[in-house]
Amino acid sequence: MRLPYVPNPPPTSNEEDETVLKRVQARRGERGLLPLDLALLHSFPVTDGWNSFLGAIRTKTSLPADIREIAICRVAAINEAWFEWKHHAPLLTEAGFADEALKLVERGAENPPTDAELAALMSPKQVAVFKYTEAMTRTVKVSDEVFLELRRHFSEKEVVEITATVAAYNCVSRFLVALDVGEMNK
Repeated sequence: MRLPYVPNPPPTSNEEDETVLKRVQARRGERGLLPLDLALLHSFPVTDGWNSFLGAIRTKTSLPADIREIAICRVAAINEAWFEWKHHAPLLTEAGFADEALKLVERGAENPPTDAELAALMSPKQVAVFKYTEAMTRTVKVSDEVFLELRRHFSEKEVVEITATVAAYNCVSRFLVALDVGEMNK
């Protein structure tokens, strides 16, 4: 990483920092603190907000695992956030995603999947999420065509949750890559 990781566990200087640390440790469970946490914990207030926001995105939305993880993994692949990919690709596989479909999600800008390839390996809902994630991540602006296809398959609540997931993991990937968290981007 471009900065030193904080010690594990990091020292705290007040009760508020101790509370933040306990929340992060509780969210991580037996796995313990990740390199991402040890980078974020340079700033306890940032860590607290991050933990709350990403915790909600990961565990409190109504999205099925395959939909959530397609969005997260496609963001990781486009932004070359390999630490993110390493942690989320197995979750997409656990959600029943085939290896061939996972390879499509991982493909970069130099060789993007065709509509025919996507349709052969993903459901229409999955393709809609893939294309929406692609648009949000590459250009930020989403065409009416891509948005309407997403809307055709998902409720208003789900569209908000998908949009928040893509936006959140674009934030995550930019943090990971800029600081080379996990030493996977040099």
